[in-house]
Amino acid sequence: MKADLHIHTYYSDGVYPPEKIVDLALDAGLEAIAITDHDNIMAYEVAQEYLKNKGQESQPLEIIKGVEINTLYKGKEVHILGYLMDTDDSDFKELLKTQQAARVKQTKEIIHLLAKKESIRIKYEDITKQVAEGGSIGRPHIAKAITAAGGTGSVIEAYAKYIHDESPVYVPRKTVSPHDAVEIIYDAGGVPVIAHPHDIDIAEELIKKLMTCGLRGIEAYHRKHSPACVEYFSSMAEELGLIVTGGSDFHAPNMMNGQIIMGKNFIPDWIYDKLLKEKRLLDLA
Repeated sequence: MKADLHIHTYYSDGVYPPEKIVDLALDAGLEAIAITDHDNIMAYEVAQEYLKNKGQESQPLEIIKGVEINTLYKGKEVHILGYLMDTDDSDFKELLKTQQAARVKQTKEIIHLLAKKESIRIKYEDITKQVAEGGSIGRPHIAKAITAAGGTGSVIEAYAKYIHDESPVYVPRKTVSPHDAVEIIYDAGGVPVIAHPHDIDIAEELIKKLMTCGLRGIEAYHRKHSPACVEYFSSMAEELGLIVTGGSDFHAPNMMNGQIIMGKNFIPDWIYDKLLKEKRLLDLA
């Protein structure tokens, strides 16, 4: 089944609403998608309702419950994907609540420091208006607000000057550990997967540690992973008894040429079936 298991909407740092994502997925010939917004699951119900109203009997599309939890490990960001969890689970709901509160606190502190140290004045509303109501705010939105306020000439410059760990106005987010995120997703009946592990210097060491908390997969297929990288993490998954997942990590069209890369055919058709099989095994455990 042709699937893309890593897609973002404007409920986090994607540019499109869930309805547009559904339309793009259908146009791309996808049969299954997972919307995996950062620390947020609100887009799922919106997408499901829209798909139901479209009545796509001739081209069915499965929408999987997904999320991407931003965590910190030894001062570095590690992202944990979760699939097919019970989103009404109390610990899972508390996890999202905690993550959202941390995003708000971080953003307000950065706004204060920008005004105090750099005389760049932006409002909290300048950031929240960039996402859907209840969506996850973060560094991309702060960078865009800085640029819109004339603080920099581009979003890239805003990142380079203000949105990084060494900047005097940057405040790290007080987020959960990857171990906690994996365990909470697993205990909620979900399939926890480490996202784009090529970004992590000590990926193999961390993956082995997270397996003790319930990690069940590695995102080997990703638009930033070279064929050699895909092979490396696929082999690691097989050796460790983990499933392999994949997705485009779609946020926006390629601004260089306007292409939509969602559902690009580098993701094998068997990815979706492996995920469902793993979910069934967890339910039986």
